Amino acid sequence: MQLQDKEFQAISSSVLNGGRLRDEEFLSLYNEADIFQLGFLADAIRKQKHPEKIVTYVVDRNINYTDICVSACKFCAFFKAPEEKGGYLLSQDELAEKIHETQELGGTQILLQGGLHPDLPLEYYEDMLRFMKKTGIHIHGFSPPEVYHFAEISKCSIPEVIRRLIAAGLDSIPGGGAEILNDRVRESTAPRKCSADQWIEVMEEAHNQGLRTSATMMFGHIETVEERLEHLRRLRELQDRTKGFTAFIPWPFQPDNTALIDLIKIEKTTGFAYLRMLALSRIYLDNFDNIQASWVTQGPKIAQISLSFGANDFGSTMIEENVVAAAGISFRLSEEEIKRLVTDAGYEPKQRLMDYRLVS
Repeated sequence: MQLQDKEFQAISSSVLNGGRLRDEEFLSLYNEADIFQLGFLADAIRKQKHPEKIVTYVVDRNINYTDICVSACKFCAFFKAPEEKGGYLLSQDELAEKIHETQELGGTQILLQGGLHPDLPLEYYEDMLRFMKKTGIHIHGFSPPEVYHFAEISKCSIPEVIRRLIAAGLDSIPGGGAEILNDRVRESTAPRKCSADQWIEVMEEAHNQGLRTSATMMFGHIETVEERLEHLRRLRELQDRTKGFTAFIPWPFQPDNTALIDLIKIEKTTGFAYLRMLALSRIYLDNFDNIQASWVTQGPKIAQISLSFGANDFGSTMIEENVVAAAGISFRLSEEEIKRLVTDAGYEPKQRLMDYRLVS
């Protein structure tokens, strides 16, 4: 069923004149709007927020400091259980080599994330941060499940853990580990990971202590559309309270090599469905300035089209990426390729920092 032009025009007029998309309108758009209607509205909102024809990107590297993890998420193809052979923990020398290579390529930050290791104390992560900070790199590290895990291991409160990480050199927090912020979904796919409330708690405390963070959503597995909406609503409400999120990054679940695909039949999200969800995110998240395309999961051409469906950021060069690659996805783009794709789409590429200040 297609959304009637009159109803779509009413929603569009309201949103483009500063009105907030209501939950029932989101569901109407999700269920009934065609891809052209969604793309038109998302692109119009993007142009309101970013009238200049600039698309940003960041030069950085994902460093996964360990793959040893007690969480055993059913959607993850990367982790090794503590008792499993072949798990690793990077040494400081290995960290230094990766950081220096990143800096030589013009990189400005490290995205630092790892498994929930059962044996490492909070002091280990503080030492890691202090060592890395000596290089001068921006450390965008430790997603909310990691921070919550550190609190449990150390018997410290969330505020104390975040204070200590900041003192050791943490600059910002990535939005990983959100998946879908609904406890039915989380209990089914990742019962050992922090709850939806706990994810929000970590982010709110980080914002209150002055850290900027990103937000993510991994969709296209067992969640319903109503649960996707709950996820977006919780992010929008937290952003209303703190204004601490710099960007939102949605990406589709990659089922290959995961336990989840062995339990239920899941088809990969199509580029068509991804673009619809991207556009809906731009329309609903009216208090997020930046929406990031996901070339890592969708490939360069869909990411390029994303720039007409609400995205204003091309994400990272991903000098190194391991988690999505473990699920069989191996797209790679250099900085020059990103700049060419952005230019060919009719925009001017600009390198940015984590907080979206441009690199001169």
